[in-house]
Amino acid sequence: MKNNVVPSRHTLSAMKTLDIEMEGLIALKNALANPDLGAALEKAIHAFSNTTGRVVITGMGKSGHVARKIAATMRSTGTSALYLHPGEASHGDLGVISPKDVVLAITWSGETRELDDIFHFCRIYGVTLVVATAFPDSTAGRAADICLALPRVREACPNELAPTSSTTLQLVLGDALAVALIEARGFSSNDFRMFHPGGRLGAQLATVGDVMGIGDSVPKVATTATIIGATIEMNRKRYGCTAVVDAQDRLVGAFTDGDLRRCIAVHDLNEEIAAHMSHSPVTIDASRLCSEALALMNESAVSVLFVTQLEKLVGIIHMHDIVKLGVERT
Repeated sequence: MKNNVVPSRHTLSAMKTLDIEMEGLIALKNALANPDLGAALEKAIHAFSNTTGRVVITGMGKSGHVARKIAATMRSTGTSALYLHPGEASHGDLGVISPKDVVLAITWSGETRELDDIFHFCRIYGVTLVVATAFPDSTAGRAADICLALPRVREACPNELAPTSSTTLQLVLGDALAVALIEARGFSSNDFRMFHPGGRLGAQLATVGDVMGIGDSVPKVATTATIIGATIEMNRKRYGCTAVVDAQDRLVGAFTDGDLRRCIAVHDLNEEIAAHMSHSPVTIDASRLCSEALALMNESAVSVLFVTQLEKLVGIIHMHDIVKLGVERT
């Protein structure tokens, strides 16, 4: 250890837990390379991605908590999923399962009696049942249409009783299923943003088109406008500059507060703006991320970008609009 510091017994216990659980993950990775689990996983992904209903995920106890998380991850990545509590299922909530759904049951032992009513319902109504268990010959394993046979690993608990390594494997399997479904569905970052509109994550995925000013809020003048006309346009809007466009609304230049200061003492304010504008202003496409726009602003030492499409002016975006969203530079 660094500086010969000996870890405390509690730190050693924590490190031992990590070692045991990592062994379990390696065992899961090796099992997925095995044709049996690999083929079952492929069938499960096919069932989930092709269902016209939802993925109903269930489990009891610690497996139930894992099942909730898997359902939440799937929902946030484009797969319609929900968690069904086995106890509530037996008292009316079985009605949430439709014949078009696929059920995923998480049970380490495969002998979780609270799941029996769900298994019976699936069998009676022809609902596809996927089971993830370490005991494929168990009641749950035999009831499954598709059985994901997990490797039997030792628990990190010193008594080998508390679900630790087992729930880690279940959780990682759920992530593997969710990520495989992302790829199977071609779920993009733009799709992801639709499910995460709030908070920092939504801000990082916001596009220039979501934030930019459009229509009458965009300051612009024709190339024949005068310096004073451009100044009036800048004062009417809030961006501290104005675009200069030709007869086809193509962006040909920009006139800024700085340009005005350079002109005001030495030029006739009735002169045409074309002779005093800045040529080749920095532009960006509306489809680019706001984080990319912020990086471009910092790189170009500007606080405003004009948004163009096929050289035509379609919008404007200010650094303050991006910062207000909570966007950070990439």
